[in-house]
Amino acid sequence: MMTDVGRIGTAALGEGGPEVGVQGLGCMGMSFAYGPTDADASRATLERALELGVTLYDTADAYGAGDNERFLAPFFKAHRDEVVIATKFALSIPPEDPTRRIIRNDAPYIREAVEASLKRLDVDVIDLYYMHRRDVNVPIEETVGVMAELVREGKVKQLGLSEVTADELRAAHGVHPIAAVQSEWSLFSRDIEARVVPAARELGVTLVPYSPLGRGFLTGSFVDADQDLTADDFRRRQPRFTGDNAAANAALLEPVRSVAEAHGVTPGQIALAWVHQRSEVHDLPVVPIPGTRKPTRVEENTAATHITLTDEELALLDPIAAKVAGTRYADMTFTSAGRE
Repeated sequence: MMTDVGRIGTAALGEGGPEVGVQGLGCMGMSFAYGPTDADASRATLERALELGVTLYDTADAYGAGDNERFLAPFFKAHRDEVVIATKFALSIPPEDPTRRIIRNDAPYIREAVEASLKRLDVDVIDLYYMHRRDVNVPIEETVGVMAELVREGKVKQLGLSEVTADELRAAHGVHPIAAVQSEWSLFSRDIEARVVPAARELGVTLVPYSPLGRGFLTGSFVDADQDLTADDFRRRQPRFTGDNAAANAALLEPVRSVAEAHGVTPGQIALAWVHQRSEVHDLPVVPIPGTRKPTRVEENTAATHITLTDEELALLDPIAAKVAGTRYADMTFTSAGRE
């Protein structure tokens, strides 16, 4: 298996933005969503990622109701000049029901959210600030207008959007340059290729794919969420990973395994290599943010940046997404899919 083969390359974060490692690190699972956590292993993972050239670290205020930002703060403080901190606003958690998420894009909420994130992260400025989800009742021009004020005030350096349509991206970019769009993009999820990716290329926006490993499913680390994962793992609530859908989708991994065998690597490395190769296919910067809590997994993931798939291999993998059973979320109104 190809693991640590040295530091990764870099990619631009938006037009005129900083160079970041061509692979980032999704930090959500260190505090939230994927079952029991190990703080010491997570801290070691952060350090190992930085050694390998990972510089974009992704969090959000909603990950553990601020716990993830607080957990990351000491690492960021120790390496402030080496890292690019990305966090997000928009998912408000009502105190009376911590399991709920209310999407808010209004000005008072944004200002409240940024101040809270700055405090939890213990920094003076956030490098990349995302709108996590879109509230369709607030014009996106209004939301980005407030975000642009945060840039002018020195609280934020660059702006990002998550789960937006091509039209929303264009409208937002007309108000203030958007550095990055974060959306799900993997062998199992390719809907953004139709319109969002071409718009991003035209506007000079970097794509930051989340869940490039299909939340671990593409690695083969689990087959059926109900049977293989702990009760507090939120993948048990995602339609693709349970019951008949899970069985059907597991069968789709055979070409991934065969390509991995040919390269002497893991299926997860092939899935990540495919995402990285989207940069060449679509002619724009692509910086996926696979999440992990293990240093060895960071080594495996970053090594995937050095794998090049042949045209024949890409053709073998190409049909997979169209055959996937089940939606990404039980409630797809939470995504841009229904608006595109």
